[in-house]
Amino acid sequence: MQTRNSDTHYGWVAVAFHWMMAPAIIGMFALGWWMRGLSYYDPWYRQGPDIHKSVGILLLVLLVARLLWRWANTSPKPEPAPRWQQQAAAAAHWVLYGLLLAISVTGYLISTADGRAIEVFNWFSVPASLQGFENQEDIAGLVHKWLAWSLMGLVVLHGLAAFKHHFINRDATLRKILGIGARNNA
Repeated sequence: MQTRNSDTHYGWVAVAFHWMMAPAIIGMFALGWWMRGLSYYDPWYRQGPDIHKSVGILLLVLLVARLLWRWANTSPKPEPAPRWQQQAAAAAHWVLYGLLLAISVTGYLISTADGRAIEVFNWFSVPASLQGFENQEDIAGLVHKWLAWSLMGLVVLHGLAAFKHHFINRDATLRKILGIGARNNA
């Protein structure tokens, strides 16, 4: 598999970005949902949020790298489909990226509302530079929650669209992001 994308395939870098981020994003949602039920005396009360924040910062780094890679590369040509479907797919991808960025920003605002830096697995710290807004943690937390639910809804639609392309349209859309060559339909 080539490194860079071509008109017909994603390169291994784009495939790696997709498949590193996809399970991490779903896992972050599950962890965030689970953490909301923890009591103060639960042993995971501090460890869960520390993992969530650390992975969140690493996902933001991956997102920026992925967007830079996408900007510097061509994208495979879409499979034949009505123009509105191609436009909807392109818009959905950009909305996914926008939601990921907005979720990262709101997570940062929640985590740094008290002025403390975010420790990323004790490897490095991300300083608190935006804090002191009235009710910052509560407002950012509410927005973060609804953005995360919106993201999960779009992730489900994204997955369903990939399966539709594979099983109903029988085209190479899913195979491209799996890094598998085009199927012979003969």
